[in-house]
Amino acid sequence: MDEVIKHYDKLIEENNDPVFDSPMLKEYMDGWDGQRFIDEMRLDRGKSVLEIGCGTGRLAVRVCPLVRSFTGVDISPKTVERAKENLNAFSANVILGDFMTLEFKNSYDVIYSSLTFMHVIDKKSAIKKAYSLLKEGGIFALSVDLSQNTVLDYGSRKIALYPNNYDEIYKDFINCGFTILKAWKTDRAGVVIAQRQE
Repeated sequence: MDEVIKHYDKLIEENNDPVFDSPMLKEYMDGWDGQRFIDEMRLDRGKSVLEIGCGTGRLAVRVCPLVRSFTGVDISPKTVERAKENLNAFSANVILGDFMTLEFKNSYDVIYSSLTFMHVIDKKSAIKKAYSLLKEGGIFALSVDLSQNTVLDYGSRKIALYPNNYDEIYKDFINCGFTILKAWKTDRAGVVIAQRQE
């Protein structure tokens, strides 16, 4: 995990902030979590939201104006500081820490994560934890990278990845007690929108 933290800290030092990506790069990223992903979360001004792996706030800047409260979690100190700057206009709460080991005091109406599970070894435990943090009827929206790369090669930095098996993740949702509302694949992403039963 230390190498992952160092990598994302280094990206901030290199002034790599996806909140300010070019329109072409933003369109590319929509292949994982575009407007359909956001729409399927059924956000509204009454809902509390948690993002797992919020990064600098690339998705949060689109989500925050739609909801009552937003909490983001990320493991990179420099990324968290940048996210706080980027989300300063909102009453966003950005927490430094590992989702898997953090203790949360609140429950949420919506939890979502995109392009983070490639860093999670025990994906079923992460899904189970998300379930435990959701209010009854709450939604968990997950977008995972479908590439089976075991290494993120960023030139001078190489980071170990834990590829996502979409079919296994889909089963994990069901085995953890979720009802699947929607699921789809693109050429890059596998998406599951699921609900904790009331």
